[in-house]
Amino acid sequence: MKPPPNPHLVLAVALLLPGVGQVMNRQPMRGLIFLFFIILLGAFTLKTAAPDVSFVGKMSGGLFVWAMAALDAYKTARIRAAVWAHGRG
Repeated sequence: MKPPPNPHLVLAVALLLPGVGQVMNRQPMRGLIFLFFIILLGAFTLKTAAPDVSFVGKMSGGLFVWAMAALDAYKTARIRAAVWAHGRG
């Protein structure tokens, strides 16, 4: 059986490319769902934020989901690595 990817590598990739951490964890549909909600909430907060709000504030909905997606990918990778290591030992 192939070992799961390194959780730190999954986290780094998930921080750079939203949804790809889930793909590395063999959960591509979950990655697409996260990507959809990143775009949806980013667009929503962009349209509804006041004109004087910073760019980060305007994209805060998407950035929040991106952070949750990265955390989810890392947590899943850590669990899979622990289960795989336990099964070998």
